[in-house]
Amino acid sequence: MNTVLLRQSIYSCAEAAFSRSGGPGGQNVNKVNTKVTLRLRLGDLAGLSETELERLKSLLANRISNGGEIIVTSDEERSQRINLNKAYYRMESLITTAARLPKHRRPTKPSKTAKEKRLQSKKRQAQKKAERSLRPKSFT
Repeated sequence: MNTVLLRQSIYSCAEAAFSRSGGPGGQNVNKVNTKVTLRLRLGDLAGLSETELERLKSLLANRISNGGEIIVTSDEERSQRINLNKAYYRMESLITTAARLPKHRRPTKPSKTAKEKRLQSKKRQAQKKAERSLRPKSFT
């Protein structure tokens, strides 16, 4: 995954739309378009291989519209510019985390000393339990 190319692709191909957002803010909410809706067509993305693109489509299936667009919104802040930056950041992090291929796990075995240590602790525990059953119970 070429992150620089991907970032440039997101910033150049994404379409931002602004609208009025709800929530607190008084009259500012009623007259300023601060909510940002960012749309990005998956076909326009550059910097991803075919396998990464397929992984992205499968993991983000619930976020992809019928037109093949990823849609991200941001309306937490009262500033349009800050909401736009947050939306771009959210879009970029969504795509990079979904497209990242998982590491191949190599199965390992416990070392000989680890096995010995485990068996010794089991023996100590068994000895402790055995000693409890041998003690005479006192009735006072």
